[in-house]
Amino acid sequence: MKITSKFTIAVHTLLVIDMFGKENKVTSDFIAASVRVNPVIIRRTLLSLKAAGMVEVKAGSGGASLIKAPKDITLLDVYRAVDAVENTDGGIFRFHENPNPACPVGRNIHTVLDGHLSSAQRALEDELQKVTLADLIKTLDDNV
Repeated sequence: MKITSKFTIAVHTLLVIDMFGKENKVTSDFIAASVRVNPVIIRRTLLSLKAAGMVEVKAGSGGASLIKAPKDITLLDVYRAVDAVENTDGGIFRFHENPNPACPVGRNIHTVLDGHLSSAQRALEDELQKVTLADLIKTLDDNV
């Protein structure tokens, strides 16, 4: 299991919109040039971010802009907005589907492991919750 690149692409997209949006039309082509992916991927990302109430996208080549303050957008918000995990249940760990109930390990594997995996998921989400887009913008500004 991996967290897909949708997450980092979405964060990159938001940072490009913030940095360049005041002086430029930030279109999917513009963002794609920075991320170095196909503009179609950026358009899909923008749709997810729009549905989550983070950006506004004007039709045609009108560009994208932030509609939520960077201090109010956490990495967890972005992670959730773009459905960044490959499996369908939203957890970062995918469990094998048919442990053998006749085997003492197979019968008890969920009891043994589920709590630990849930704790790891919570730790990731807690860490993502601590970081805002404003924090990243500050770090970016300090390095430009």
